[in-house]
Amino acid sequence: MVTNATFRKLALSFPQTVELPHFENTSFRVRKKIFATLSEINNRACLKFSEIDQSVFCSFDKAVIYPVPNKWGKQGWTFVELRNIKKKMLIDALTTAYTTVAPKELTEKYIAERDEL
Repeated sequence: MVTNATFRKLALSFPQTVELPHFENTSFRVRKKIFATLSEINNRACLKFSEIDQSVFCSFDKAVIYPVPNKWGKQGWTFVELRNIKKKMLIDALTTAYTTVAPKELTEKYIAERDEL
């Protein structure tokens, strides 16, 4: 299980990420583009994936990670049940969402720095 606080900490760990309100949720953005939202009431996140990444992550377990059931889901937006996901998988999913939205130079810099560790 991942708490809302842990999700927030992980999402804000990516370069140039800011936290802003988004309707009744909290959004996490890089250069004004949303890569994740958090519904604290539902203990659920929503991440932005490419169509291919969405299909890969959603093949794991529909009780953990699944497409948003509307046109947003067809655009790659994917729900993540924080009470059911393991932290390591969430880190992979957040990294994928961030690199889907972030500019190329930020993505390359982040990956290079991460690989040095």
